[in-house]
Amino acid sequence: MSADGKAHGARRQSARATEIVAHEAAQFIAREAGKDSLITVIRAESVSHGERMLVFVSVFPVEKAPAALAFLERQREAFSDYLKQHARLRLPRIDFLLENGEHSGGPGGIGHG
Repeated sequence: MSADGKAHGARRQSARATEIVAHEAAQFIAREAGKDSLITVIRAESVSHGERMLVFVSVFPVEKAPAALAFLERQREAFSDYLKQHARLRLPRIDFLLENGEHSGGPGGIGHG
C-alpha cells in the first residue's frame, strides 16, 4: 500500500473513532446527567495524533455551563470506563469543551493541561 493509502486509511479510522466517541458520549451524558441542564454533544475531534479526543458540548441554559462542565470533568474517568465497555478502540485522553456558538463568547472548556 502506498503512503497516501496508509494516510487515507488512518484518517478514515480516526474519523470513525471520533464518530464512536461522540455517539457514546451522548449516550453516557443522557444516562448520567441530571435534569438541571440539557447537555448536547456537538462533535468530537481527534488531536495530538489520536492521543487526545476533544468532545464539544453545548449546554442549555447557558448559565448552567460551568456546572455542566464541572460534572463532565468529574465523570471523565467513568466515561473512559464506559467507553472500554462499549467501544472497541484504543482509548485516548478525553477532554470536554463548551461550544455554545455565539452565546459562549467562543470555545472554552476544561481539561487542558
